[in-house]
Amino acid sequence: MYLNCHSFHSLRYGTIPLDDLIEKAVCYGVTAMALTDINTVTGIYDFIIGCKKVGIKPLVGIDFRWDNEFRYIGLAKNASGLAEMNRFLTKHNFDQTPLPLEAPAFEAVMVIYAFAKAPLVLKTNEYIGIRPEEVGKLFGYKGSLDKMVVLQPVTFRTKKEYQLHKILRAIDNNILLSKLTPQDIATPTEVMVTEERLRAVYKDYPRLLTNTQMVMESCDFQYDFSTPKNKKHYTNSSESDIALLTTLAHQGMEWRYGKGHTAALARVQKELKVIHELQFSGYFLITWDIIRYSNSRGFLHIGRGSGANSIIAYCLGITDICPIELDLYFERFLNENRKSPPDFDIDWSWQERDVILEYIFNRYGYENVAFCGTNVEFKYRSIFREVGKVFGLPKEELDHLAKNPMRLQQTNSVVREVQEYGMLLEKYPNQRSMHSCGIIISEEPITNYTPLEMPPKGFPIVLFDMHVAEAIGFEKFDILSQRGIGTIDDTVKLVAKNKGIQINIRDTRISKNEPKANTYLSKGNTIGCFYIESPAMRGLLRRLKCDNYKTLVAASSIIRPGVAKSGMMKEYIFRHNNPSQFEYFHKVFEEQLGETYGIMVYQEDVIKIALHYGGLPAADGDILRRAMSGKGRSLAALQKVKDHFFASCAQQGHPETLSQEIYRQIESFAGYSFCKAHSASYAVESYQSLYLKVYYPVEFMVAVINNQGGFYRTEVYVHEARMAGGTIHNPCVNKSELTTTLYGNDIYLGFMHLQGLAEKLAGEIVRERERQGDYLSLEDFCNRVKIGLESLKLLIFIGAFRETGKTKNQLLILASLLFNSAPTDHQMLLLHESVKEYQLPKLERSRFEDAFDEIELLGFPTSFTPFDLLQTSFRGSVMAQNLIQHHKKQVRMLAYLISRKQVPTARGTMYFGTWIDYEGTYFDTTHFPDNLIEYPFQGGGCYLLLGTVEVDYHFPTLTILKMAKLPFVPDPRYSDSKDHQFITQQRMKEDVSSTQRAPYPQAHEINLPRYKMGE
Repeated sequence: MYLNCHSFHSLRYGTIPLDDLIEKAVCYGVTAMALTDINTVTGIYDFIIGCKKVGIKPLVGIDFRWDNEFRYIGLAKNASGLAEMNRFLTKHNFDQTPLPLEAPAFEAVMVIYAFAKAPLVLKTNEYIGIRPEEVGKLFGYKGSLDKMVVLQPVTFRTKKEYQLHKILRAIDNNILLSKLTPQDIATPTEVMVTEERLRAVYKDYPRLLTNTQMVMESCDFQYDFSTPKNKKHYTNSSESDIALLTTLAHQGMEWRYGKGHTAALARVQKELKVIHELQFSGYFLITWDIIRYSNSRGFLHIGRGSGANSIIAYCLGITDICPIELDLYFERFLNENRKSPPDFDIDWSWQERDVILEYIFNRYGYENVAFCGTNVEFKYRSIFREVGKVFGLPKEELDHLAKNPMRLQQTNSVVREVQEYGMLLEKYPNQRSMHSCGIIISEEPITNYTPLEMPPKGFPIVLFDMHVAEAIGFEKFDILSQRGIGTIDDTVKLVAKNKGIQINIRDTRISKNEPKANTYLSKGNTIGCFYIESPAMRGLLRRLKCDNYKTLVAASSIIRPGVAKSGMMKEYIFRHNNPSQFEYFHKVFEEQLGETYGIMVYQEDVIKIALHYGGLPAADGDILRRAMSGKGRSLAALQKVKDHFFASCAQQGHPETLSQEIYRQIESFAGYSFCKAHSASYAVESYQSLYLKVYYPVEFMVAVINNQGGFYRTEVYVHEARMAGGTIHNPCVNKSELTTTLYGNDIYLGFMHLQGLAEKLAGEIVRERERQGDYLSLEDFCNRVKIGLESLKLLIFIGAFRETGKTKNQLLILASLLFNSAPTDHQMLLLHESVKEYQLPKLERSRFEDAFDEIELLGFPTSFTPFDLLQTSFRGSVMAQNLIQHHKKQVRMLAYLISRKQVPTARGTMYFGTWIDYEGTYFDTTHFPDNLIEYPFQGGGCYLLLGTVEVDYHFPTLTILKMAKLPFVPDPRYSDSKDHQFITQQRMKEDVSSTQRAPYPQAHEINLPRYKMGE
């Protein structure tokens, strides 16, 4: 009897999770019901699966509404009916046009109107729904009942959920609860009741019950979950696909390995057989086609993920990882139990990805290509903010609720209600969004399966997520972007432009295992390099003395949370440095994991141990890996394989305690480690960027800056560029562009780094210079560029007009004189005539003023280092490069804070800091919770540090005992105090590079409280 059920996929309207809706139906003896979420089919596939498990006939449809106003319900009679509704809704989603009051002439859809809004004339497939509260209106009704059906909507389950529904409606309308109108919300009767009770309501009108039953019987939507729905063939058939793939694979094999490589040929033939049997030839060829187009445009790409386990992918140029070299496990990528196509993860530069996307959509058709959707859920902090807002709480209280755990929140009645309903909403879908990279290429029009939406990005999206896509037979193509590839690509172009050298960076043989690059790697000199620049990774590289490709591949995986959590990262470091001082857990570990000292480092290792230690078949090992990585989504399947693992281990005669420890290791890291091919892909890209950093450091760092860096802020990469021999210049109207530019070793920061300068104005400055040549004076600039006085001052303060030969103060006076004669809207409309030469006064300017201008406008100083701005010339008793010589000793250091990372522990939050000393060398610190109470971080800047040096496998860190932030000289732009004048005069006289003399003797004595901020 239920033709209009809403789940929580009716966003900000329905309150019932799908499983709970089905469970409720079972409790009430429902034998058939329809899921008709509002303007979506997001939940229908999970609904079908869930209903069939419990013997309920699932009907699927859509509750069509426009601006929350009900139009009609559509129920699919079959697959064609769903496609009709999907296409209808897609057109209005794309056109942003209101849904019509009457449904179109559907051929395979049953349409139900509201009693008060039904058309006078109904089509054969159209009916009028009568709600229980409307039955009284049928008394004395003169019309026919032949077109009427029972309409008992289901939106919530209880009175509490009805209140939750109203809260959702208020959130959706961005209004207070008290401002909701009856039109905004559902009626309180939209709940599920027993079928007997429902029939009793309509007992005087049995025709409605008969009609309802007839409608339900006429709807029989069936879906085949067992067959792939991706585009099947690249050519016209499976036979021609495998023929083309075979030809391309053999051509690529000769390109990669040369002629007569027996092992490669055997592997190619093996993979081709499996690919053909599983009918995935078309998938490989479509991916190859995308790569072929990318190469034709000169784009750089990185193929990674489990696809790199395939030698066919390597031969086709999809990946750059040789599976023979690394003994990559093909079954990790494809095996006989895999019914859905494999997925390739391919990265492009963030600047070129959209070009690739346009090619895919144009090549394979907008009807057949779409992005995966995602369900953005209500999250803990945002829940309390959103719910609190509809209860009318002020911003201050909303901030308090959002930023503090519940135990620290206020306990008045309103807050308790906010907490209660907020917790009910946790994990509910809040809005639909676009998957960041997953693309579906379908054999049939995608609207056969779902309506589409068109977000601002301009590419259509389906209304279900990647998990549903996989369940119904789609495997996505992951078309990703990253700034690391943009950095590599831009560096190659900069080197060609700046030095006239052409680098074939795609030839990984020139970068992988290159001796000088390996030296940098072992020392952790990797700032700016993809994936290996973070403090944790640089520390790991130094602990391992990593100086080769295979060790880097392992490092890329053991840095992941899972391996670290299991304790195996620490054990791996020990075994790597002491290869003769450990015993293997079992001989199987020595045989199968000898390359990684018997430690499970990669996801494939789970399969190997399950196979060779546990005695499970390889397919079960892959099920175990997938279940633990969250891709199986079945706790029951995981438990079954787990039980099988222990039973099989016992049959093999293994001690139970050993089997439990091995399973603990599997369980703790499988979901967070990389597959080996993925680690290898990252290692190759890391080597490419490292090679460029080693041999073309200035160009490389400029490219890092222009790709907006990575782990660190821009200031750090500017520092690296200076250390590499680059000369840093502030933005200049005659040299700079929007991004940072390079002339030889002269680096001109781009206008994009100048805070407060509009991008549109920056672009106009560059375009006008390209059209008419350099700017000759401030007057010339103002005549040619439409600019306001405040923006002009920004350029003056940063020194962008320094080529005019006038000081900043003179330029500021001249700018004011020019604007005094300009129109009141402050747009320069000067006549092109000679400007009167003013006799400008010579105004004294402290040399520190420029540095503070730079800090304000760029975020960091370029004319000085932060150390030059300190009130003391003390530079520390030990430099970072000598720390390794001071193991277990206390040292005093003066350093500039680069980054910090907090880590929760049982004792409280501890921090890890990264710093540079006066010589520009990086080092790291550890701050324990107890120490941080007395010596906390006080924001960015220079600190005086007292700590104990700890050297852990070649890597020194400083465990902090005391710490205090040191004050800069007073900002001369705002201070006229005698203290400022005295300090400035002293610092002007000093040689700021000296570390021998300090105007404040206490600095030597670590009298730290004296240097707290503000003193």
